[in-house]
Amino acid sequence: MATSSQAYLEGNPVRESKVLISELCRQFYNLGWVSGTGGSITVKVHDDSIPKPHQLIVMSPSGVQKERMVPEDMYVLSPSGSILSHPLSKPYPHKPPKCSDCGPLFMKAYEMCNAGAVIHSHGMESCLVTMINPLSKEFRVTHMEMIKGIQGHGYYDELVVPIIENTAHERELTESLAEAIEAYPKTTAVLVRNHGIYVWGDSWISAKTQAECYHYLFDAAIKLYQLGLDWSSPNHGPIPNSRIVLGGHLNVNRSVKAGSLISNNDIEPSRRCIVLDIEGTTTPISFVTDVLFPYARNNVGRHLDATYYTAETQDDINLLRSQVQNDLEQGIVGAVPIPSDNAGKEEVIAALVANVEAMIKADRKITALKQLQGHIWRTGFQMDELEGVVFEDVPKALEKWHDLGVKVYIYSSGSRLAQRLLFGNTNYGDLRKYLSGFFDTTVGNKKEKSSYIEISESVGVDKPSDILFVTDVYQEAVAAKAAGLEVVISVRPGNAPLPENHGFKTINSFSEI
Repeated sequence: MATSSQAYLEGNPVRESKVLISELCRQFYNLGWVSGTGGSITVKVHDDSIPKPHQLIVMSPSGVQKERMVPEDMYVLSPSGSILSHPLSKPYPHKPPKCSDCGPLFMKAYEMCNAGAVIHSHGMESCLVTMINPLSKEFRVTHMEMIKGIQGHGYYDELVVPIIENTAHERELTESLAEAIEAYPKTTAVLVRNHGIYVWGDSWISAKTQAECYHYLFDAAIKLYQLGLDWSSPNHGPIPNSRIVLGGHLNVNRSVKAGSLISNNDIEPSRRCIVLDIEGTTTPISFVTDVLFPYARNNVGRHLDATYYTAETQDDINLLRSQVQNDLEQGIVGAVPIPSDNAGKEEVIAALVANVEAMIKADRKITALKQLQGHIWRTGFQMDELEGVVFEDVPKALEKWHDLGVKVYIYSSGSRLAQRLLFGNTNYGDLRKYLSGFFDTTVGNKKEKSSYIEISESVGVDKPSDILFVTDVYQEAVAAKAAGLEVVISVRPGNAPLPENHGFKTINSFSEI
């Protein structure tokens, strides 16, 4: 049946989507998101027989009391945005029906993000959070539980939400929204200053869940700001040189926090970020080569045998199968075929062990290996069979930078899980409170310029040169410098020698930074 036919427009999928929007708008009204006829919502008509790009769109009307809407008030649009069905006019004092002014922005989210639903909220917290720093182009927060409700994010990650400037008419925001989505391809929301937020997800459940989490995080940031606490740092400590707010009134005498308000109504420039390599920079190479790698190599069989049927290990195995198949096609030394599951668990594990041992011996920087190693090391840390090691000067430097408001990130070929395990279980205790985020090879190879461009676009600096990258590997230094980052090379005991006339500043300790 054609989706534009009258029979389909009157069928259950469309009717259920109209009912759903009515129910959600009543809920959102009670949350303060769509009061005063503001805000809106749209969903795609879910139908398993129709690919998402070709599904019809149901959209709430504009300028109506959202809490009093009924299914008959909804518009139905084609996948391209043309109106297929519209509500009938109601007598005075109701206004003539009009499709949502947010329509062009909703369509842009469908087009660019393959969304299944989009929510536009005028929630007070989404408006106020954009006013804390009137020149900031981003909202950033980390180390809060509700970050886990945002697609692709975990507790230790830094959540970044782009902010665009408001306009007199909603439709005029369309181009700015598209530019923000293009600049932040991983985002599922865009804030509009002094206005509200657009949130999307692959389904109405995903969009609703994320919208609730975003509003929670905005509210938390506002309350922390009122208390003089930094919502964007891992331990949410006091904003340097800020006075605690009494009686719930905001104190604008903030002078040190990056990009925050200061007393003369100027905006302090954003502080630089520091991105650190691990092996040979924060941690002796010998710890990686003599402790971590042997532990993974010696325990890979035990780990696979104990966890073989878990979803996590099956995902690891699938990644390894894909990598090994590619290695075999390229004639990589040490690669051996992995039999199908029909060959039995023992045969599969034996082949996996052989491949992993060859990968470790060759010190290959590939995601399939690093992900499995991270899971093996997690067991080692949990059983107190492993303890992370960092150089003596590292904890003091991390604490100093943190107190100065300098954000520090880790970029390593090891998985993000492995990085968190190492810094969470060091010989100096848990150092994760000083770190704002972790990057691994999912952003790209460490010897490629594009990887550092991706990082610079993720950490919220005005220009790449605001980032200081510290590494012990010359090729990584070259790639980072080509991307515009400032670079110093770490010279530690056991590190490989550098080329003559390499042209980079070197340090022997973080105290020199």
